[in-house]
Amino acid sequence: MKKIKIDWTLTLLPLLTIILLGILFFIMPEQSNAILSRIRFFFGDTLGTYYLIIGLAVFLISLFLIVSKYGDIVLGDPSEKPKYSFFAWGSMMFTCGLAADILFYSFSEWVMYATNPHVTQMGPFEEWAPVFPVFHWSLIPWAFYLVLAVAFGFMLHVRKRDRQKYSEACRPVLGKYTDGWGGRIIDLLAVFALIAGTATTFSVATPLMSSILVELFHIEVNRTLVTIIILVITCAIYTCSALHGIKGMNLLSKICIFMFFGLIVFVFFFGGKTQYIIDTGVESLGRMIQNFVGLSTYTDPMRTNNFPQDWTIYYWAYWMVWCVAAPFFIGNISQGRTIRQTVIGGYVFGVGSTIVSFIVLGNYSLGQQISGAADYISEYAETGDLYAMIIHIVKTLPCAPFILVVILLTMLVFYATSFDSIAYTAACYSYHQLGENESPHTWIKLLWCILLIILPVALVFSESSMNNLQSVSIVAAFPIGIVMILIIWSFFKDAKKYIKM
Repeated sequence: MKKIKIDWTLTLLPLLTIILLGILFFIMPEQSNAILSRIRFFFGDTLGTYYLIIGLAVFLISLFLIVSKYGDIVLGDPSEKPKYSFFAWGSMMFTCGLAADILFYSFSEWVMYATNPHVTQMGPFEEWAPVFPVFHWSLIPWAFYLVLAVAFGFMLHVRKRDRQKYSEACRPVLGKYTDGWGGRIIDLLAVFALIAGTATTFSVATPLMSSILVELFHIEVNRTLVTIIILVITCAIYTCSALHGIKGMNLLSKICIFMFFGLIVFVFFFGGKTQYIIDTGVESLGRMIQNFVGLSTYTDPMRTNNFPQDWTIYYWAYWMVWCVAAPFFIGNISQGRTIRQTVIGGYVFGVGSTIVSFIVLGNYSLGQQISGAADYISEYAETGDLYAMIIHIVKTLPCAPFILVVILLTMLVFYATSFDSIAYTAACYSYHQLGENESPHTWIKLLWCILLIILPVALVFSESSMNNLQSVSIVAAFPIGIVMILIIWSFFKDAKKYIKM
């Protein structure tokens, strides 16, 4: 490892910031959460429409890439073939783009919508509650990933640039300012957004893993302590995977996909709600497509229900901060594919797999609610404990203890596959230059693997509410939205020149 290649500003400044934030959340949890809420209100409420405009615009750009001449561009040499099979490519893309929180939300998200004033105004909750999970996790979120993946893939494999950073993707627009403080600021914003996305994801879903352990082994220990232990174990697993590079990620992603779809197939065929899952799933998908523009632009200007501020804006911000890592990884593994193949393939595998998860796992529990076999809405209203509610949902399945183990292991592997790609991307930011076939040094990857776990542990320890966990992403995503616009502008400017060559 050549010391001159290390970018110490982008390595040490985030390190010191994470340690400082971690200390603040440990010693002043209530005050920290209160400040976070006030900042979130400004960005998510006062400036919330900004996120909605970017989301719809990026989706329309993804469609343009499919039908335009830009779709013919090969991410590599013109005669180059894809480096990975469609299944291996799709598996790595899906598991790096989604973490274990997809299982948490697939089981429980419809419950959070069921009593929402906006949803009940639109019609019966059984018709609209299953629509919003499909909307919030499908087309626009994956458009964020795929449009930026194309830009990064073009930068890496066509232009052969040796700086794997957000700022480098802006070079066609920023020019010489890329190498100055303008580029430094962009990269620092990217690193902080990466940390924020990691913190939100880890903090939301890991308590479910600890709840499963408590249920399986009847552990009489505080759930927060168990959650922190799980975070440390997960960190160890994804660290081992990250240190083995792309091969380790490829293996874990395949294991994850088989376990994930195995769970979905089991619930679909043996849960006893197959007909309801199919009927409600098809109806929800159709209703989402019919109302797509309205759902994408709803702002609640009179603030009668704050639904977009609490949900849609949060989700777009949540996916935007993940855009620092996932699109880089997708662009990297898409070498040899055309832009059209990358976008369409991403929608087929990424969106398709996501929708199937929400339709099967979500509608299984909704079907129980509608048939009167259970009352999850009342349970959630009384306790507010989504993790315990998910345990109760799973316990209604055949072989429930075995299914709980499968869910636990699947979440563990999901986290490992997601965060080893994040740690790999973050490690690339620690270098001034890193060629297409070069990888970060082992010690740099190890450093980032440890850094990414500190803030989630602090947030879990401070017992931050769901609202405050959302705030972390909303605040970090605001400047990233501006950088995303720069990257997309830069891509079209550079690709236009390439086509004319």
